[in-house]
Amino acid sequence: MNTPTPRQQQVLDFIRQRLDAAQPVPSVREIAQQLNLKSSSSAQGHLEALRRKGWLERSGGPDGAARSLRLAGETAKRVPGIPLLGAIPAGLADLRTQEQEGLVHVDVESLKIPRSSRIFALKVTGDSMIGKHIMDGDIVIMEQNADPKPGDVVAALIDGQSTLKTYLLERGHPFLRAENPRYPNLIPLNELMIQGVMRMLVRTPARKKG
Repeated sequence: MNTPTPRQQQVLDFIRQRLDAAQPVPSVREIAQQLNLKSSSSAQGHLEALRRKGWLERSGGPDGAARSLRLAGETAKRVPGIPLLGAIPAGLADLRTQEQEGLVHVDVESLKIPRSSRIFALKVTGDSMIGKHIMDGDIVIMEQNADPKPGDVVAALIDGQSTLKTYLLERGHPFLRAENPRYPNLIPLNELMIQGVMRMLVRTPARKKG
């Protein structure tokens, strides 16, 4: 299955959002309006490209109509929507009260974690993890309540402050390491609570252009 272009991904995400909300597949005109495309023919071209690449398939109805399309088998396996719970290290004081800012869609099978696990997404701010190729603006998919292993990238609350760092042990004592020599190790004085273990990195289209 070929990777969609950034614009095609926007079309695919819009269709998926409508289906997640139990609404019908949007029309070609609705897709064009939603994505500020110049014409309905532009939207139709993106739909046909997604069908050729295997992301969409025919479900009956007249050829060329967006509502005659549906998510292809592999695409349909994708998570209905992983909640995006703000930014890190700037937020995430408490996962139970954190407000959802949107949804992130990834392939279920690529996560390789139990279906019963709670997963959430965070937007990365800052450059303290560039050694792990985690850049400002990226999105990280986290598994909540997972037991971290040394070397795992974790979302942690350390002495009241949230951060994304590498989890390590020294003589049995945990600490957090930045993957940028400009930043020091973080050693908890009172509390270290692991809120999630990173399972996937999502490089945003805007970041790719930079």
